[in-house]
Amino acid sequence: MSDGLPDGVERRPFDGRERLATRGSPVYGEPTDGDWRAWDASRSKLGAMLSRGLDTGLTGGEPVLYLGAAAGTTVSHVADFAGPTYAVEFAPRPTRDLLDAAAPRSNLFPLLKDAREPASYAHVVEPVDAIVQDVATRGQAEVALRNRRFLADDGRLLLAVKARSEDVVADPGDVFERVLEDLRSGYEVLATERLTPTHEDHLAVVATPRTE
Repeated sequence: MSDGLPDGVERRPFDGRERLATRGSPVYGEPTDGDWRAWDASRSKLGAMLSRGLDTGLTGGEPVLYLGAAAGTTVSHVADFAGPTYAVEFAPRPTRDLLDAAAPRSNLFPLLKDAREPASYAHVVEPVDAIVQDVATRGQAEVALRNRRFLADDGRLLLAVKARSEDVVADPGDVFERVLEDLRSGYEVLATERLTPTHEDHLAVVATPRTE
């Protein structure tokens, strides 16, 4: 791991500027340079976390559970450098695009499931070293708490809290505090950072399971 990035993720020049990149088949029209493809941090909360230098704990090669995979923009990059990558998405339409992203990636496993109901995929998902969560729903802390069962004791939760999904009218700062308070019942929060301006009203959270 160099520059705080997992093995398999590099900063490389695209279109005259340095950007994150992974090796893999392109998914969303991103620029490519040989086997490398640019990771657009403006379309990826995890990409934004890595671009900002947050210590995510990701090293490369580890098993990952991704909650809220959508059409595969970010989770395809994760699968490029991680080990087995379980991609949970609730909506059928983006899942069809997710299947296309998974086709050239033998380690990417799309699951048409509800992240609020981890029992529905517990028979498929092995223990993981990281959970990446990017779900647009109320109760985002509860989703993280319910999926804690899959996370290794020294693993990392990488959560992008969407304030407007919790409460469309409340001040985002107040929303973030409430979510963090709920999250601390099962996790130790290691770091937080707002993702403005690339992702308005989003808070990046790095946490690890509480073991006491």
